[in-house]
Parts: sequence; structure tokens; C-alpha cells
Amino acid sequence: MPPRLQLLSRASAAVSQPTYQPLAPFLYPCLNQQRSASILSQLSDNKGAYSKRIRVGRGPSSGYGKTSGRGHKGQKQHGKVPAGFNGGQTPDWVVSGSRGYDNPFSTEMSPINLNRIQYWINAGRLDPTQPITLKELAASRCIHGVAKDGVKLLARGKEELSTPINIIVSRASTEAINAVEKAGGTVTTRYYTDFAIKKIKKGEMDPVHSLQSRIVLAPENEAGAEAAADALAEERRQYRFRLPDPTSRKHLEYYRDSAHRGYLSHMVAEGHGPSLFFRTPGMGTRTGKKVVKKSGQTASGSENRLW
Repeated sequence: MPPRLQLLSRASAAVSQPTYQPLAPFLYPCLNQQRSASILSQLSDNKGAYSKRIRVGRGPSSGYGKTSGRGHKGQKQHGKVPAGFNGGQTPDWVVSGSRGYDNPFSTEMSPINLNRIQYWINAGRLDPTQPITLKELAASRCIHGVAKDGVKLLARGKEELSTPINIIVSRASTEAINAVEKAGGTVTTRYYTDFAIKKIKKGEMDPVHSLQSRIVLAPENEAGAEAAADALAEERRQYRFRLPDPTSRKHLEYYRDSAHRGYLSHMVAEGHGPSLFFRTPGMGTRTGKKVVKKSGQTASGSENRLW
């Protein structure tokens, strides 16, 4: 046993002498607290923190005794077999070769249909009074996992949709957009990355607002605009990461298109199209002047470019 401090006996002896008082009387109860110095020897791992190593070849009673889990005879019992080894003959990957390729420009999205959303609303698993984003869809298990490019809204069971909803997804079909707006709801498509999807599911990133977005989730009046601005400022202070915006031409042109209900459609001037390369037919320079053509002349393809 380690030595213990005998402070209480010393303090009581000092109290008996009227000429000297080393400690105040209110400290006496604290002196009874004695602690052993061998705390480190009592540390141990939590139960189930590690698994005991399996010892093979230690008799039949262990369950791994005679053949140690390798089976009877053969090359796999006596030694290791290289990956792809085919008995010494020409490997299959040499004879057949590789087939196909991975398209780096393909998109992977989780589909969600309108009838499933309506079923989840009827079951009380989705709140139609709040914006429905991929975070709510994943948290309610309406979709089982979100693909790397987000969620696409499809129109299967569109006749079953009867509740107006405000849904924000990566992409949406034309029939799905028409069905939601016919029911009194809104569809907004916005850009998500794989990193953003992971942070949104963890609650570390705003699923709606970014620097370039102008998504209005409040009534279109002065009070609604103030409420939306306050909510945006509060969400920017709340979340750790900022939701990114697209940088490639492919994504910019898609989310600038009002036909897709893109969240960047407010950046397109009136009378112009979403393209970043070609001019809108009938429009001249970037200032919006119309092109005046003489009879018998046609504009070449190069004259219709912005740069």
C-alpha cells in the first residue's frame, strides 16, 4: 500500500495548542478524504473493446483443431493462391479482355416518386408545411440513401398527389413539376455535391441556401422578405459549412433554366436564354438589342456566339 498522509492527526494536535493554529476549522472535514496513489494499476479496457485472438491447431475441442479451418487437402490448404490464378492456364482477363468503360460524365441520382411522397405525408412521416429537402427525405427513410449527385423527382403516381408541397431536389421531370404545381405546390432544383450531401445529412450544412440562391420560402410581401432574410442570416451563423454553387457550364446552364425550375433562373435577364455560349435567337449584343437583318442574308453560326 502506498503511504497515506496523516494530516488529520497533525491538525488535531495543532488545535490542542492554543498558541498555533495551522489550518482553519472549516477545513477539517476535508482532511478525511484520503486517496490511494495506485490508481493507474486499476485501469482496464471496457468490456468488448477488443476480441481475443483465435488460436488454431490447439486440439479438436477448440473448434479449429485438426485442419484449422482450411479444409481437407488442396493448394488452398497447403499454401496461398494468387488472386486471379486459374490453375496455370491463361488467365480469363487475358483471354477475354476488359469490356465496357466508366462514363465520367454520368450522373447517379436517387429516384423519388410522387405517390411515395404522398404516402409518407399521409403516414405523418413528412411535414408538408415545411420545405422538403433531401435531408428530410433521407431522415424519414422515404429514400434509402442519397446518391452522389442528389435526388431526382419523378411523376409515377402523380394522380395520387393531393397535398401542396414545397420540394427542393437536384432534378425533376417535366410531368412531376406540372403535377406538383397543379396541386398548389412548388418545385425548386438546386445543385448538390457529394461532399455537400454528406454534410447536409449530418446537419452541418444548410440544405437550401447558398451565396447565389434566391429561394423564397416565405410569403411574397415585405414581411415575408424580412423573415426570409433573417432566416438566411441565422442559418449562415448556425451551420459550419457553406453550401456550394455550380462552376461548370453544364450545371450552370441547367440550373439557370426556368423550365427546370432552377434556383439560378433569377440570374438570366428577361428575354435571354440560360445558355452561356449561344445568344438567344432575336437578341443582338449583350445589351439586349435586337438583330436587324437585311433581306437575303443569313447569320452564320459564329455570329450567334457570345464569345
